[in-house]
Amino acid sequence: MAAPDFSIKNIKPRAARLPEASLVKVGPLCSGSRLPLLIEPDADDVDLVEWAQNNREFVESKLLDHGALVFRNFNLRMMSDFERFAMSLCPDLFQDNGEHPRQNITGKVYTPVFYPPEKKILWHNENSFNQHWPVKIWFGCIQPAARGGETPVVDSRKVYDLLDPAITKSFHEKQIMYVRNYGAGPGLEWQTVFNTHNKEEVERQCHESSMEFQWTADDRLQTRAVCPAVVKHPKTGEMVWFNQAQHWHLSCLDDATRQSLTSVFAPKDLPRNCFYGDGSTIEDAVMKEILAVYEKLEVSFSWRRNDIMMLDNLLTAHARNPFAGERKLLVAMGEMLSYAEV
Repeated sequence: MAAPDFSIKNIKPRAARLPEASLVKVGPLCSGSRLPLLIEPDADDVDLVEWAQNNREFVESKLLDHGALVFRNFNLRMMSDFERFAMSLCPDLFQDNGEHPRQNITGKVYTPVFYPPEKKILWHNENSFNQHWPVKIWFGCIQPAARGGETPVVDSRKVYDLLDPAITKSFHEKQIMYVRNYGAGPGLEWQTVFNTHNKEEVERQCHESSMEFQWTADDRLQTRAVCPAVVKHPKTGEMVWFNQAQHWHLSCLDDATRQSLTSVFAPKDLPRNCFYGDGSTIEDAVMKEILAVYEKLEVSFSWRRNDIMMLDNLLTAHARNPFAGERKLLVAMGEMLSYAEV
């Protein structure tokens, strides 16, 4: 029997594949802050969508640790790659339900909420006033504003830790009651929010979402929903400050807006308002302290074209700074969860 030939000429070359971890480099985006974590390519022609598909556990681990990730300097065609990237990490993206005034791009991708560019959108955990909300949120930058327009982020774990324990105790025990009058002043019509003109269907959705409702004069609707203000993250077990009281409480509005609304509406008829879950008043001083904590913890960075930021909505609150010039961002959300599950 002939001896095997081990000569070099008979060895077939194999394509070398870089370890996935070596294809990107990670580090802090903002000095002295754990969030957001910056992820950049560390090799030529890294396909972000393909890389994400092969590294979901890595991304998930970093997201749970830092709460916010920024993917920068990847070769992206944002309009076509943004949805593919989000779906590579969360195949079941949220279909926008008309809850906020925004432009729908593909059904699962849409623009940010329309809001006067000269005003700041305060920090919030998306849709936390509803029984169901997304765990994951993506923002993709097509065009940064000429000035301002950042999307500040705040660690919700640190908000919980830094607040006066007496405040967290009150909100933990009493929760928050969100009261909404649809079609009053700047508020959306109930037909838009519930995506129907059928009152029985509205009532069905209210029951399903644990909301009390009342039909009022002029075919208007008032809803009341009691939701937690503090929750435990289902994967990390950490306590997080998770609510939108500052988006609903009258004291958090700018002076001009507040005076305009109170000159037209009685407190019970305001488009939006919130109370402790037992219906008692949330003190203005308490809300002032909550805002001060958010402001102290806020981390802000300038958008660059083709940046993608990914958030864990429970671990991280986000805001929007005032801006000038054209600003174009895309938004996607996914991994829906409910208070009953946390």
